[in-house]
Amino acid sequence: MDRGRALAQDGDMAKTPAPAADLFGEAPATAEAEAARPLADRLRPRVLVEVVGQDHLLGEAGAIARMLARGSLASLILWGPPGVGKTTIARLLAEAAGLRFTALSAVFSGVADLKRAFDEARARKSNGQGTLLFVDEIHRFNRAQQDGFLPVVEDGTVTLVGATTENPSFALNGALLSRCQVMVLKRLDDAALDLLLDRAEALAERALPLLPEARGTLRAMADGDGRYLLNMAEQLFALPPRTAPMDTAALSTLLAKRAALYDKDREEHYNLISALHKSMRGSDPDAALYWFARMLTGGEDPRFIARRLTRFAAEDVGMADPRALPLAIAAWETYERLGSPEGELALAQLVVHLATAPKSNAVYAAFGAAMRAAKETGSLMPPAHILNAPTKLMQEIGYGAGYQYDHDAEEGFSGQDYFPDGMRRQAFYRPTDRGAEAAVAERMAQWDALRRKRGRG
Repeated sequence: MDRGRALAQDGDMAKTPAPAADLFGEAPATAEAEAARPLADRLRPRVLVEVVGQDHLLGEAGAIARMLARGSLASLILWGPPGVGKTTIARLLAEAAGLRFTALSAVFSGVADLKRAFDEARARKSNGQGTLLFVDEIHRFNRAQQDGFLPVVEDGTVTLVGATTENPSFALNGALLSRCQVMVLKRLDDAALDLLLDRAEALAERALPLLPEARGTLRAMADGDGRYLLNMAEQLFALPPRTAPMDTAALSTLLAKRAALYDKDREEHYNLISALHKSMRGSDPDAALYWFARMLTGGEDPRFIARRLTRFAAEDVGMADPRALPLAIAAWETYERLGSPEGELALAQLVVHLATAPKSNAVYAAFGAAMRAAKETGSLMPPAHILNAPTKLMQEIGYGAGYQYDHDAEEGFSGQDYFPDGMRRQAFYRPTDRGAEAAVAERMAQWDALRRKRGRG
């Protein structure tokens, strides 16, 4: 189907959409059956221009719109959070491209189901009919099952459209990814969610019983999920028609708040710990507390957070505030003694301390440089003058000869060379002028001056 039919008919079709069943070759539903369908299903878009919140893909300049305009729909991976239209887009793409829509779920399908779908697609191809194979939760297929898609995608037996809530870089085989284009769907913003509520009210022919601030709360409770928003709206439409408009408190009492999306072993876990780490590095205690709270409300183990905060104290605060590391251990130990929720306050205090502390990664950088040098120089021995000589033989071959005891040296500093013989002295640690490290930098500068004065620089 050309773009004129697929996308540009936002006039009559958007205003008077045909029954959804007509799109898929089914008989139109009776009025009773239509009323019994969930609101989210009744409001399912009938053409691509009705899909909300994904204009970057479906708008006139969007990647998918351009594919349809060229008549060359590629295999796609639709990556995005729940309730943003992945399944709907796949169905409408099939119609727009003139392909037979076939759907599988990786949760319920196995090798036999894939083989049957591929065989049916080959039969249709021999009769001149293409197939769009939609695979929901495609990341749940194992590596071998994902490899099974390669030949049928490569020879054009199917146009694959996979849907996933997981980062395809981690969840899908590289071979499959190389044959598909990844399209990132966005969580629905306030404008898109409000448009869905407008459509729901138009279909119900009455307004939701909500005051303006409660309407905003309803959108916030949906957390970017259009399907969840419409399910909540359906509960509100089920109230008696003359129900007085509710405020935020009444709405919250009526509807359960959606649990935040957070998979402790998947990408969201790493996204949030990265946000916490970078907020502290950026010296923003308010943002850091927010991400800390997000992780806790998502069910993260506070011990994992304590471990990461301790790492931050060493990596990003370092010598600029030497108290940070023992404070991190103390906060961690406090949590272990008190548990949740009381012990979480100690971690919150640590988050604020780390975010507001002066920052230095000089030790982190110095350690990395020293490790690289150690790998390059391998087996060089320490210089003889700093080796202990517990036996006569070791004394005779020069162990310990010429060693200067620093406590006896002028200013308590001998300035001797402690690097291996044959290795030039290197400066790994370069202290900053921030926090307590500024005093360290000053001392090190004095020692360098003494080395030069004594000819050992």
